[in-house]
Amino acid sequence: MAQAPTSPRHTPDADQPMSHKQILEVLSGLLLGLFVAILSSTVVSNALPTIISDLHASETAYTWVITATLLAMTVSTPVWGKLSDLVSKKLLVQLGLVIYVLGSCLAGLSHNAGTLITARAIQGIGAGGMTALVQTIIATMIPPRERGRYSGYMGGVFALGTIAGPLIGGAIVDTSWLGWRWCFYVGVPFAVAALVVLQRTLHLPTTKRAVKIDWTGATLVTAAVSLLLIWISFAGDKYDWLSWQTAVMVGGAVVLAIAFVVAERRTAEPIVPLHLFANRSIALAVVASLLVGVAMYSGTTFLSQFFQLARGDSPTTAGLLTLPMIVGLAAISLLSGQFITRTGRWKGVLVLGVSLTVVGLVLMGTARAGTSYALLALYMFLIGAGLGMSMQNLVLSVQNQVARSELGSASALVAFMRTLGGAVGVSALGALLATRVVDYVTEGLTKAGVPAGSLSSGTVPKVSTLPEPVRGIVESAYGHAVADVFLWAAPFVFLALVAILFVKEVPLRTTHDTAAVSPVDELAADAGVVLLEEELGGGAGHSDEQPAAQSAPVRG
Repeated sequence: MAQAPTSPRHTPDADQPMSHKQILEVLSGLLLGLFVAILSSTVVSNALPTIISDLHASETAYTWVITATLLAMTVSTPVWGKLSDLVSKKLLVQLGLVIYVLGSCLAGLSHNAGTLITARAIQGIGAGGMTALVQTIIATMIPPRERGRYSGYMGGVFALGTIAGPLIGGAIVDTSWLGWRWCFYVGVPFAVAALVVLQRTLHLPTTKRAVKIDWTGATLVTAAVSLLLIWISFAGDKYDWLSWQTAVMVGGAVVLAIAFVVAERRTAEPIVPLHLFANRSIALAVVASLLVGVAMYSGTTFLSQFFQLARGDSPTTAGLLTLPMIVGLAAISLLSGQFITRTGRWKGVLVLGVSLTVVGLVLMGTARAGTSYALLALYMFLIGAGLGMSMQNLVLSVQNQVARSELGSASALVAFMRTLGGAVGVSALGALLATRVVDYVTEGLTKAGVPAGSLSSGTVPKVSTLPEPVRGIVESAYGHAVADVFLWAAPFVFLALVAILFVKEVPLRTTHDTAAVSPVDELAADAGVVLLEEELGGGAGHSDEQPAAQSAPVRG
């Protein structure tokens, strides 16, 4: 077949940067897709009690409707990331959207919990692709120094999806003529719109080389993570935390994880390039992403329960009351992105962001059912602001230190760890919440001289139908238990802060350099010597408008 004439359309490459207008055109489709991915994780948070009741499902099913999506996102993210280093990123991002649409339609048609959980897993696979690929494509189009401003846009979309999901889900459930099935259909138009926009605007160069997918690694990491999350989901309910089942599952997960590491060291195209961990800053940033994920996903999951079960608010109202956290996340994410673009400095932003998250979590740990909403709003804003300064900038710090050919794997590694932290955090803290609620309800009813009955069984009651003083006791129990969850999340984020303090701040590149940062640069940073790359013109204050020289490759 004869080769088609060269299109006059702009096709970005490493030597010809895209204009701001062209980047925004592509971002419109990418951010729509990212919004869809986030929506899939958050839309059911306020609607889930109604969904589970309508399907006559158990408490275990309640947990797995959320966990299935997070699990699928977790295990598929590194696969998507590796594929993005081997084949067309445009094809992959469109495939992720199609998979999401199929999962959404199946979820809306579900008539039992098993089908719904399967559909949510399919949604998670598609959403995992969007989570990994959006950041990878942005890294391909935009130099690190300029990426801060566009990372701010991503933070804004994260905020919008995080707040829109609970609001949309709550509003749909509260609207009698819609029904909960539209919680899953509502994301389909956004996904279709993203497909159309990306087809028209996204034109990236594709490197032609043999595709080698590490299916052994994918299988092992899927099995290890799945076994770990299954253990967390059932421990404390079906069996004790310290039991033979725990020993078998945790031991099995460890064996599978070791087998995964061995397999990754031997394969030519590993899902997780283990040599990235030889760079201390990258290793620490990845660990911090894992720990920050606990706070990011737990915040939205448990705040909804706090307002509905501890304060008696409707699903829609509960979504509105979480606005301070989302406003903090969106506004501070945009501002911090602009600051990083102007200065090229990111470590101070990360340290401040994670510190604010710790403070916010500790303060939320003091909340009770009767706490003033003004105080709750302040606590939520601090958590949101902290996450806004840390989520995308952790990705940026890693992307800045890897070769361009490994941007996909590096970006996916950060997203993988963040989602893994969220999946494990939601499962573990959810188990803690259930245990604390039972304890506080039993204690309250005993003091009031009221028989515990079914309220001590761990099932979620419909608080509005309970008589006094039982209703007050249950609301107080949920308020105290959810606060305990936030308090338990704080130490994990504090450990993330410790990790970030030891990360070396490498000045952001202003071009798509193919080099990774060498260990020599990190040692120089230890001594207080700032080694700027050639494209920075010898000084941090070098104008971004000035043409940059292409620096020589440096390998760590």
